[in-house]
Amino acid sequence: MTSTGEERGDLDLRYSRLLARDFPNRKAAVSEIINLETILSLPRGTEHFVSDIHGEHEAFLHILNNCSGVIREQIRVLFSGELDELGQAELRTLVYYPHEKLERVRAAGLTTEGWYLVTLYRLVRLARWIAGKYTRSKVRKSMEPEFAYILDELMHATRDEERVRHEYHQSILASIVATGAADDFIVTLATLIKRLAVDRLHVVGDIFDRGPHADRVLHDLSRHPSVDVQWGNHDIAWMGAACGSLACICSVVRTSVRYGTLDAIESAYGIPLRRLALFADATYSADEAISPFEKAIDVILFKVEGQTFRRHPDWHMSSRRLLLDKMDLERGVVRIGEREWELNTRDFPTLDPADPYALSKEEAEVLDGLAESFRESGRLRRHIGFLYERGSLYLVRDGNLLFHGCIPMQTDGSFCRVLCEGTPLAGRAYLDFCDHIARRAWGQGDQAALDWMYYLWCGAHSPLSGRVVKTFERAFVSDQAAWKEPRDPYYELSDDEDTCVRILAEFGLAGPQCRIINGHTPVRVAEGETPVRANGRKLIIDGGFCEAYHETTGIAGYTLVSGSHDIRIKAHRPFRGIEAALDDNADIMSESDVICRYDHQVLVSETDRGGTISERIEDLTRLIGDYRQGRIAEQVTSDGSAR
Repeated sequence: MTSTGEERGDLDLRYSRLLARDFPNRKAAVSEIINLETILSLPRGTEHFVSDIHGEHEAFLHILNNCSGVIREQIRVLFSGELDELGQAELRTLVYYPHEKLERVRAAGLTTEGWYLVTLYRLVRLARWIAGKYTRSKVRKSMEPEFAYILDELMHATRDEERVRHEYHQSILASIVATGAADDFIVTLATLIKRLAVDRLHVVGDIFDRGPHADRVLHDLSRHPSVDVQWGNHDIAWMGAACGSLACICSVVRTSVRYGTLDAIESAYGIPLRRLALFADATYSADEAISPFEKAIDVILFKVEGQTFRRHPDWHMSSRRLLLDKMDLERGVVRIGEREWELNTRDFPTLDPADPYALSKEEAEVLDGLAESFRESGRLRRHIGFLYERGSLYLVRDGNLLFHGCIPMQTDGSFCRVLCEGTPLAGRAYLDFCDHIARRAWGQGDQAALDWMYYLWCGAHSPLSGRVVKTFERAFVSDQAAWKEPRDPYYELSDDEDTCVRILAEFGLAGPQCRIINGHTPVRVAEGETPVRANGRKLIIDGGFCEAYHETTGIAGYTLVSGSHDIRIKAHRPFRGIEAALDDNADIMSESDVICRYDHQVLVSETDRGGTISERIEDLTRLIGDYRQGRIAEQVTSDGSAR
């Protein structure tokens, strides 16, 4: 039997042989090592953190286009002595919305040959400036293939080379204008600038619900070159619906009814709700405060929810959420805990007193039709597939712990233990289970996994929600005192630095630069709240894109920008709309607070990506050794040289 060292050597050799398929000789391996070592010496790329988009596509698109002010700042630095504020604003808007801005400039009769030459030259300079922290290879890969050769010629010139080759570059730009390709080239440059301004986009949950166009947001995200998503509670509900969870399907429809965003289901994803509407009108009275449509989906939801929780007594949800059998319709009250609350309706014709959680024949038919439509929506499945491919429950990256909601905790600060298919889990192990069960729901679709998707949406200890959800009370009890939803102790305890340090340690993070980056909770600036908590250990970046929150929060939310020199949190004012951006060059005005300023420019070598690259260099170095020692044969060409 071989020793452990020999076994490891065999594994290393097998891996080297696999690596040799891509690097078939020493020359190829050495070339790649040089390339990787060059990347390690470059400045770390800018990362952009957003959360809680909630279907507000226009505001999100603008934040994406201006990179939370990164492009604005770069234009100011590069052109401050050359362009006044109006000139800078015109250039910014052209970068953000090149197609639309060109139409307006053309309509104003300003698209002269001189305007094109000056504008193209400025965009080339801006692209060259922003591309300075990347390898030439990465920049080339970011270019549109149609103009890649020309862009490569224009982009990669030092200051001395630019002085020498200025006339050559001007002749290229003149040719672009003369051939009528200037508009396309401007669009290509604007796209390249936006791609290079941010190296990585992090979406910390809640793309769906409230706003009307989550589908457009997901379409844009799916085309983004470098993005990851940490699932939010609203995302998991839609994911569960696409997986086939009947409870999640009902919840998604109910939320769309409540927020008046039915187009998000019908038009965006082609899921018809007519059968539900006809059933509702034929079944419920139209003379009450709650509409028949809303009541129909409410009742179906609470029945399916009851069946779900009955299958999982270990969740201990029955006493909190099974309330249909606690109603006294003759007296018009419902008993919740030790108190009775007055119902806002007594009209429940489909309720069977012998089994309140049984669906009527008509309700079952409506629900079956909805489930089939959710399953057959190709666009929805593509978008949910993207969330599974690029998403996760949490992310650990470069000393940051990203998650949407909370780490469930007890009031004493210990991690809450949750029974997960027979095994009690807490902290990171519990979140890993939740991530696994969500993927199982998509891959296998077994009933237990589907039920867990609904628990992750609204369960008592869901890390995505973190509150006692009062859906029934909000639907059928008018007294808002019954609506109060107690939150997980995490939300208060994590404002303490020591608690954050313990949470970070649970995920393998230690050191003064490690932080929790949270979404989910709107920051009420008007009430004196701040997004920076626990002495900078916890940052809350609820994007505040949803217009409904602006009055409560006092602003349009926060985003985070992390670069090679500092980390800044951005407070945004409400976006006035794309038309205002085009007509008046109106931008989302942002106030920037520096959270951390580094004492040196952080390089790629100091990041998690740098660690991965260093491991790759070690592997390639071993491969070169195997070539030299003859353990692996180099591939050669017909003339005898290494290929």
